[in-house]
Amino acid sequence: MTDTQTHYRTCNICEAMCGLEIQHRGSEILSIKGDNNDPFSHGHICPKAVALQDFYNDKDRLKTPMKRTADGWQEISWEEAFEEIASRFRGIQQEHGQDAVGVYLGNPNAHNFGNAIMLPRFFKALGTNNRYSSASADQLPHHVASNYMLGAGMLIPVPDIDHTDFMLIIGANPIVSNGSLMTAPGVGKRLKAIQQRGGKVVVVDPRRTETAKKADQHLFIRPETDALFMLAMVHTLFEEQLVTLGHLEDRIDGLEQLANAVKPHAPESVADACGMSASAIRELAREMAAAKSAVCYSRMGASTQSFGGLCQWLNNVLNILTGNFDSRGGAMFPQPAFDLVRDKKGKPSSYGRYESRVRKLPYFNNEFPVATLADEILTPGEGQIRAMITIAGNPVLSAPGGARLEDAFDALDFMVSVDIYLNETTRHADIILPATTGLEVPHFDVFFNSFAVRNTAKFSEPMFEKAPNQKHDWEILRDLALQLTGLENDGVTPEAMLDLGLKHGAYGKEGMSLETLKANPHGVDLGPLQPCLAQRIQTEDGKIRLAPQLYLDDLKRLDASGLLQADENSDYPFTLISRRLPRSHNTWTQNSHRLVKGKNPCTLQINASDALKIGLEDGQLATVTSASGSINLPVEIDDDMFEGVISMPQGWGHNRPDTAMSIAEGQPGVSMNDVTDSGRIDALTGNAAFNGTRVAVRAA
Repeated sequence: MTDTQTHYRTCNICEAMCGLEIQHRGSEILSIKGDNNDPFSHGHICPKAVALQDFYNDKDRLKTPMKRTADGWQEISWEEAFEEIASRFRGIQQEHGQDAVGVYLGNPNAHNFGNAIMLPRFFKALGTNNRYSSASADQLPHHVASNYMLGAGMLIPVPDIDHTDFMLIIGANPIVSNGSLMTAPGVGKRLKAIQQRGGKVVVVDPRRTETAKKADQHLFIRPETDALFMLAMVHTLFEEQLVTLGHLEDRIDGLEQLANAVKPHAPESVADACGMSASAIRELAREMAAAKSAVCYSRMGASTQSFGGLCQWLNNVLNILTGNFDSRGGAMFPQPAFDLVRDKKGKPSSYGRYESRVRKLPYFNNEFPVATLADEILTPGEGQIRAMITIAGNPVLSAPGGARLEDAFDALDFMVSVDIYLNETTRHADIILPATTGLEVPHFDVFFNSFAVRNTAKFSEPMFEKAPNQKHDWEILRDLALQLTGLENDGVTPEAMLDLGLKHGAYGKEGMSLETLKANPHGVDLGPLQPCLAQRIQTEDGKIRLAPQLYLDDLKRLDASGLLQADENSDYPFTLISRRLPRSHNTWTQNSHRLVKGKNPCTLQINASDALKIGLEDGQLATVTSASGSINLPVEIDDDMFEGVISMPQGWGHNRPDTAMSIAEGQPGVSMNDVTDSGRIDALTGNAAFNGTRVAVRAA
């Protein structure tokens, strides 16, 4: 009998970077537990990690290239697949231009070491500017704020949660998400530690979330009014002379312009719109300014709305004006071993370099907003997308206006998907190229070390060898790129590029290398966050741009939005927001029987008073209708919801025909994006505005 073996690795399902200890006997997985010796997660593990074995063993998982034929899906060889894809893509580009082929990257790419490093090579070979990703359905406002204020979109400030005395959380639920642009496994313990050392945690959210229930204070707020709320806090800091710039005083540019811009936004003028008292807003500003250390952290609820760009700018402004930027216990900057911000000082940003063809939305970080992808496929004319490749993504369920995106994919001349499942998006493909999964790949967190609340580094060897006929994602893209260009393989691997980056990074002189990480399978502790903005800021003169003109200009859009007026919408009286589930991350996780067992989590949460008014009872089926579509789902009466606001999880809807995810299909739920409108975006950044959709609710 094969002896039991122990494998250590980082979980790559979500952002938390939890260390895992996996016991296995040959290919049989005996247990998946938290690694107590991991210097970052210290044994913490969330329910999602167990899905790694389900992905590996899933009978629904594709393992060979598949081609759509008149007789259904058929297996083909890698060589045949690459030859046909290259021929079709090049033919379409020769006839209609380089941008006639589009690319969509799904969420798992951010957690895929090989793709994170090697994708730029594939993009260069394909030669199209029509690139889209889940980032514009999630986090663009953060990157645009960092770009304009600090000179680099990846230089994102992170809450120093382990040392703060006051934490204000706006539109985020980190106990469930384990952070999200604040990589922090075990957030519940970290928040409790704030309270144990005499600090305070405040949550502002339209829903009394799992995090809010553990906080010292929760304030309800109406969706889409977060920017008004934060403007009023900034107004209070100026009006009551509470501004403290600390050690950054000589690095601040635009203080006077900011003070003038916020003058019209006193707490008394925005309180009714926000659904809270002016005194509560003022008191929060005073508490944040008075705390020994404090930090404001806002996330999905503040980002994925019509004014997400303003929210993330103002989030940074609050931290700066209270002396909590680049300061212990405030908003700080990790110093990752593999740094994505190197050598960008003074270089021009890609923001606005191009505009999307149909809706003139801004190009940023080398991609266009996914909210306009369907427009670019369905609208005839020069530059129309006629072919697509989707890589580890399911935008039919995760992007706004999913039903219209289905129509768009159906209209393509040719489509390719790199994915392990036949799902709601890949079913439209002509060829599907399946890759290896989490336990078969080496791993290093290229992105999330840049957002981590402590500096660490860890490399994970593959637990299982891939089968001879399998390819990693990056190998698929490499071989396809070679087929497209006719070039020879130069032998470059993700490991080689990682090693080079580590040796030339912040810890290279101390011996950091891939060899060092391989010798430390639990990971290497590089210490707590330290003030380092003077070295890492990328603006040409080294100053923080406190009041970039594009944000001051966008205040006019906010003022003209009507949010300050009473909102009586008789056709669509409710506001829909999304929510995160502890056992769900992307649509892959919904094919894990361990994660979907139990009662249906895809419910419509509604306040008891609202339910009574429209005659809904707990468990009853309700119809939710927007200007874009209609869905039916069961009611969950919950007084943790603000009146007039309803909530449902995003990423469900496994009820389309011709898919092959049997576990997900057994508990399909419905897709929130069948009622979201791809026309609703944050005009400043192009990010999708999922939260704040106006809807009507009635008994089904």
